[in-house]
Amino acid sequence: AGSLMTTKLSQPQSTLAKSLTSTSTNAPYFKAAESTEIPSYVIKCPSNGLCSRLPPDCMTCNTNYSCIYGKPATFDCRVKPHVHCVDENNHEQENFTINMTCQFCWQLATSDYVCTNSTSCMTVSCPRQRYNATCTVRDHIHCLGNRVFPKMLYCNWTGGYKWSTALALSITLGGFGADRFYLGQWREGLGKLFSFGGLGIWTLIDVLLIGVGYVGPADGSLYI
Repeated sequence: AGSLMTTKLSQPQSTLAKSLTSTSTNAPYFKAAESTEIPSYVIKCPSNGLCSRLPPDCMTCNTNYSCIYGKPATFDCRVKPHVHCVDENNHEQENFTINMTCQFCWQLATSDYVCTNSTSCMTVSCPRQRYNATCTVRDHIHCLGNRVFPKMLYCNWTGGYKWSTALALSITLGGFGADRFYLGQWREGLGKLFSFGGLGIWTLIDVLLIGVGYVGPADGSLYI
């Protein structure tokens, strides 16, 4: 009797376990919803514009690295998903060609890319200093290779000092150190002030040095 009772009780449990197992394997109950997230590059892609004028981030092209440098080249391209564009006849298309000059991105003219600036390097120095910049090609320019690349650039930032103002102060009020004060060189300015411009000799020297650009702002920036 005890064995029979155990068998009878185990049957519902077995049935329940089978039911749970069968339910847990049903895909419709646990299937994840498909992602409908729009890629970030779509923001850069004008809708229903000419395919040949799309930014490079909106297309995938078969680049031909064997083209002749400096010569015109044609590449076959395809728009990326979620990007819509048309041809010259206003017909939507996915495959198209673009014309460009055969050259790597780092070989482009300086007007075709934008680089980061440095405000820590000294520009009034010999030899002229360089700094490591990160450059990015403009959206409407097509080129071979990486569109973001490093480059060594000359320091070219300015703090707003005018060369004409510094020279005028050196000629008129240089004996009182006004030119040095204007350029942010306080110690030299005080020295000229209390020595009456080095009895005129320091004043004449500063006129020449500022005139040829040898003496510049104390922060190392370029004149405007």
